[in-house]
Order: sequence, then structure tokens, then C-alpha cells
Amino acid sequence: MPRFSVIVPAYKVQAYLSECLDSVLSQSYPDLELIAVDDCSPDACGALIDEYAARDGRVKAVHLDRNQGLGRARNAGMAEATGDYLVFLDSDDTLTPGALQAIADRIKETGEPDVLVVDYARTYWNGETVRNRTTLPLTQQGPAPFRLEDRPGLLRVLMVAWNKVCRREFVTAQGFTFPPGYYEDTPWTFPVLMAAESIATLDRVCVHYRQRRRGNILSTTSRRHFDIFEQYDRVFAYVEQRSELARWRPELFRRMIDHYLTVFTRRDRLPRGSHAEFLRMARAHHRRYRAPGVKAPLRSRLRHTLVRFGLRRTFHALRLASAVRRRTLKSAVKFARALRVASLQLHYRIQLRLPLRADRAVFAAHGGRGHGCNPGALEEAFRTHARHVRTAWIARPEHQQAIPPGPRRVRPGTAAYWTALARSKYLVNNVAFDRSLRKRPGQVFVQTQDGTPLGHMGLDLQERPAAARDTDFEELLRGVDQWDYVLSGNRHTTLTWERVYPGRYTTLEYGHPRNDRFQRATSADVTRLRESLGVPEGTVAILYAPTPRDHRRTQRPVLDLERVLRRLGPRFVILARGHHALAGSPGRGPRLIDVSGHPSVESLCLASDALLTDYSSLMFDYANLDRPIVVHAEDWEAYEAARGVYFDLRAFPPGAVARSEDELIDIFATGHWRGSRSAQLRAAFRERFCPYDDGRAAERVVRHVVLGEAQGRPEVIPLAGRRPVPSAAAALEHSPLATVQQPSGPLPVTESR
Repeated sequence: MPRFSVIVPAYKVQAYLSECLDSVLSQSYPDLELIAVDDCSPDACGALIDEYAARDGRVKAVHLDRNQGLGRARNAGMAEATGDYLVFLDSDDTLTPGALQAIADRIKETGEPDVLVVDYARTYWNGETVRNRTTLPLTQQGPAPFRLEDRPGLLRVLMVAWNKVCRREFVTAQGFTFPPGYYEDTPWTFPVLMAAESIATLDRVCVHYRQRRRGNILSTTSRRHFDIFEQYDRVFAYVEQRSELARWRPELFRRMIDHYLTVFTRRDRLPRGSHAEFLRMARAHHRRYRAPGVKAPLRSRLRHTLVRFGLRRTFHALRLASAVRRRTLKSAVKFARALRVASLQLHYRIQLRLPLRADRAVFAAHGGRGHGCNPGALEEAFRTHARHVRTAWIARPEHQQAIPPGPRRVRPGTAAYWTALARSKYLVNNVAFDRSLRKRPGQVFVQTQDGTPLGHMGLDLQERPAAARDTDFEELLRGVDQWDYVLSGNRHTTLTWERVYPGRYTTLEYGHPRNDRFQRATSADVTRLRESLGVPEGTVAILYAPTPRDHRRTQRPVLDLERVLRRLGPRFVILARGHHALAGSPGRGPRLIDVSGHPSVESLCLASDALLTDYSSLMFDYANLDRPIVVHAEDWEAYEAARGVYFDLRAFPPGAVARSEDELIDIFATGHWRGSRSAQLRAAFRERFCPYDDGRAAERVVRHVVLGEAQGRPEVIPLAGRRPVPSAAAALEHSPLATVQQPSGPLPVTESR
């Protein structure tokens, strides 16, 4: 008997069906049966299902002799199911990688609940993925399992069958089936949740819900949208037969009226001329099912009143008035915005005529993301070594809290922002400031850049359209002409910057200021950082830092981190840091800690015991810690073709190189990640790329740029004389963490790729 029966009804979805079925059969948890139901589809769905059934014994093909609709097709699938749990999946949607394993783990953890509610994300034709916004009821905090009365907010989660995994014996005992018609999920969802003795939640995206441009059933104009009334008749009939469920009538009533209003107001649902009839039926249901004394929520009370009295003309008049109000407000906001921009431009021109302030410096990093990177380290050095200079930091409102005490906080687009850009002598950034910046005579622009380049940058991207995207190279060079100094950490970087960013600036080959912290930190700092991140004591913390793929329009996970952790066992923890250019979470779990939003990558480096990356420039910085680095280069050829690279990382790596996920697991499992060969590779890498990162790079820059000290700057400490703080694992005298026990024999089926 399989653990899961995944039921996929198919009708007119031949373009999406293979992707759907593949997402199920490629799950790392293979204890499943896939029941694909051909609802007498006139396209190739039936043939595709038969092909999959012939290739994989886990696939059951069910063919209906006539089209019966989504609900009855699901019923036909349930009749064939033998699994412990039922998983419903629409044939144009997909399961996310690792979804069934996460579901199985959560079911086991919560004691085999009747229903497990999971999260989803909408996916759009342009590659955009947006996670469900109603996530609060899905929190895993608090006792589990529970009953609906403990968390009634679950009734407000999307009313669909595919976000609920149901125990088959529970469904059979209750006699639940899907009715015919549109909105068949409604009389399934509510009774299932109300009848369940035990419910649990999984706060993880398990389903990608495809938002099709055309062809979605509920976005088709049809009288079949009137089926919704019969579906709610079924819901209330179920409640009326069970007196113990009477307490749910008010909430069900509110959900019903809100649902009717959604259908009524959508332009693409009801046929022309049918709105009055729909509203009359909604009014009748309002009278039939309204619980005495129950008031609608304040924000929807007016809409409920319009349904109660069937005021269609009033409803349309109010909608028209609301539309006029929105347009008027939009015009007023647009005018106010234009007026504000004009006043700020005037303010900036006035400030440009006032004297330059030699005791002012303004800093920013990554387009206002917050205090950090090389500009952050330089700002601290300004306050330490050039105390006569007052500093200001530019950050967007959501990043203001990340600015430490000391610099004045400035928000982009404000009068203070333009004043700082106009009158500060020193401008420091790792990208460009505002395009409207007019650099004045006497101003000094320090361009810190963002590390050592592996992939092509600057003018080299002219031949790489996938990586260059919408780069305006003339604008880029106008920005370069404003630079006075450019920072570099090694000769490779110096030669690259001067070629791809040609200009009259001076290159300061002094090291990267952000890496100074690695030489100053202590073991106590490492312990404190690990505790703050929730890293269990005695574990190996791997910092995973991937880079975006220019050859992919939609960025998807390169590694199945949950699988990696399962194979490595409980001694390993992954700190997963997604690139700031990427959206979405890399995952979460007891040993998979999402640190994408952490304000300091340097802190994450210090807290970790090893770095796992692909082509991120972070490897050049991390090498200064002299800790193990593992490179995952599975798609090196594609990355090289799309981005272009300055050297072959596989030929000159900072540590062990894995060309597949299984190789990567083997490197950590056998201890090669921290072996002698890894140390030799890292030493050669440090010799080439880390000659100046001795902990005093920021001081050298400040003494040169601000204090004008041509002589007397701190001498560079050679690599042999540096003592970066050891990792927590390396500090253990007899560490049991070098290797993990290897499984005997071949990989189990559950871990094969």
C-alpha cells in the first residue's frame, strides 16, 4: 500500500499535463501511486497518460467514457486509490520539488492527522511566482494536530481540494465525494475541515498554481457559474444534518456572501443580461441561510446589505462612484507626485550652488539596501580614522533599521538625500547613485565595487545579451567618468576593472574593506552569531550562497537542500542565503535555516564552518577565513556561455568541486570537503586572490583618500602572518564532524536521482 495516492484529472490540458505528471514522478519521496484520470478529453491527454503508465508502474491510467467534469473525475480517481493519504493535483499545476517528502515528514511529526493543509504559490506565464498571502493560518507554531475550532482562520484559506492532503480512511468513513458542476471544491472543503478530528498545517509551498492567460474554467463566461448556489445548498444541508456544526453557520454564511460577490463583480464570469438573476438568487440565499443576530464584518457590511436587499442598480451606482473616486484620487496623487519632484529638483539646484562641505561623507550600498558591504566597512573606518568627517547613510525605508548608530540616516528621494548628494565632499557606493547626480568640482567619488569578478562585468557584457539585459552602456560609462577611486583586492581585479570600466580614476589595490572583519573577529563572536541564528551546538553549519543564472528567465533551486540534509544526517545544518536579486525562499526546516534576509553576509560567513556555492564572488571573500569551500559546478558550461567568465573555476578552484548533487553529498559525507587536497587548493586560491585582505584595508583607503597620507599607511600583513578566527567545528579538539557514516550498498530508492 503506497503512502500517497496522487489524483490528477485531465481535460484539454495536453500542453501542461507532462509537466504536471513529471513533477509527481520526480519527487524525492517515491512511495506513491499516480492516478491520472482522462475525463474523455478530446486532445492528446489520454494518449499521454497511457504513455506514462507504460513507462512507470506507479501510474494508473483511468479513462472515462464521457466527459463528467472535474468533481466526478476526482471521484473516479478516489475509487482506484489505495494510498494512506489522498493528494489532489489539477493537471495544469505542479508539485514543488521535495513537496511529498515535506508532507510525509509533517504527517509523521503530527501523528497522522485527518487533514494536512499546505501552502501554494501562483505562477504566471511571465515566470513570476507569488506566494499565497494568507499564510497566518498555516503557521506551524502552536500545538498540532488541532481541530477547526482551534484555528477557524483555515476557513478563509483558498477553497480548493489541492491544498489539503486527506487521510483516505477518514474520507471513506465520512463518505465524502465531489459533486458535479462548477465550484465543486466548496462542498468538499468546508465539510472536510469541519468533520476532521485532527488537522495540521505545513508552512511550505507544495503546489505551484498556474495562472493561465486563457482557458481557466472559472475565467470562462458561462451560465454554469450559477452552479455556485447549488454547491452552497450542499454545504448548508451538510451542516443542518449535524447539530454540532451549527456554530459554523455564521462564518459559512459570510464566506458564501463574499463568494457570491466575487462571482458577481468579475467581468469575465456571468453572461451579459444575467446579473440581475444572479443577484436575485444571491438575495434568496441571504434570506435562507442568514443566522439571526450575525453582523457582517465592518469592511464588507455595505456589500452584504446590497445583496440582502438585491439593490443591483444601487450596487452599480456605488461601483461607478468608487471608480470615479479612484480615478480622481489617482490624478491627484499623480499631480502631487509631479509637484514634489519639481520642488526637489529645484531644491537640488539650489544646494548645488551652496559651498561644498569638506566634513561630510555620504554612503550607500546595493541601491539603498542597508548598511553593509565595502561602503559599510568604509563608513565605520571614516568614523574611526577621520573623526572630523560626519557620515550619512542612504537606505530605503524598509532597511533603515539595519543602519547602526553613528551615521545620519537618509531616505532616497527626500530633500535630505539631495542635500547630501549636493554638498558632501565624499561619495561612497558599490553601485551607482541617482542618475540625476551632478558631480561637483571638489567632490570625491569612491567606487568600492562588490568583490572580485568571476563572471563578465562592465563592457564585457556587450557580447552577452542574456547577462546584460537592459544595461545602457553609454549611461554606464557616464557613471564611470564620475569615479575618482576604485577599490581592488588583487591584481586580477585591478586589470579587469580598468579594462571593462575605462576611465580616469585611480585604482586603490588595498584589499576589500568588508573583509577586515574576518581578521578582527574572535571565537566569542562566532559563538554569539551561531546562537543568534539558531545553529545547534556541535553541528557543522554550511553557508549556501548560490548566484543567479542569466540563462534562466525563471530562477529555480539548483539543489534540493532538504535531500542533501537528509543524506548527510543530523550533524549538518545549512544556512541558505538567496541572492538579493532573487525572489522567494530557498526553503526552511529544523536544519535548513533561511538567512536570505540577514543584513550582514560577513556575519553569516563567520558563523559558518564551510561555504557551498556555485559561481558567487563570495568565495573570494570567504577564502580569507581559510575555511573549506565546496563548489557546485553542475551547469558550468551553461553559465559560461551565458555570462562569460574570466577563468575556469574548475581548473583553479578554492576547494573540492562537485559536478552533481550526488557528488556534492559524497564530498561532505566522506570528509573531502575539509581534507588535505581541499586545503592545498584553498592555499593557492588565497595566494592569488587575497594578498591584501589583512584586516586593515579600510584604514588604508581612508588614510589615502581623506587624510592624504601618501606614506605611513599600514603595511600589508602577509598571508602567513594572518590569524583569521577559526570556525566552530575547527575549534573542537576532537571533532566528530569530519565525516558522516556512509550507507552500505547502493543508495536507497528514496534517494536516487
